[in-house]
Amino acid sequence: MASLLRGAASLTRITASVSKSPIQFIHRRGLAGAADHHGPAKVACWKDPMSPSKWKEEHFVIVSLTGWGVAIYGGYKTFAGGKKEEKLA
Repeated sequence: MASLLRGAASLTRITASVSKSPIQFIHRRGLAGAADHHGPAKVACWKDPMSPSKWKEEHFVIVSLTGWGVAIYGGYKTFAGGKKEEKLA
């Protein structure tokens, strides 16, 4: 509906002012092409947890960084020996 109104408004501008240069009448799409999908649709990581190649990019990054964080923290806790208790004499 909005595009029809925009089209009608531009038509009235075209007929009202003929002295404009033709370059001003070119329709600009802006970022409308970003919604075009190329290839298979991506899914959320919890919908298909066994296929990382089908995950959305941002979900893959979150899961990867979380996994690395858990691995590094687990390694630190394992090899650092934990908190040493002091014996009071």
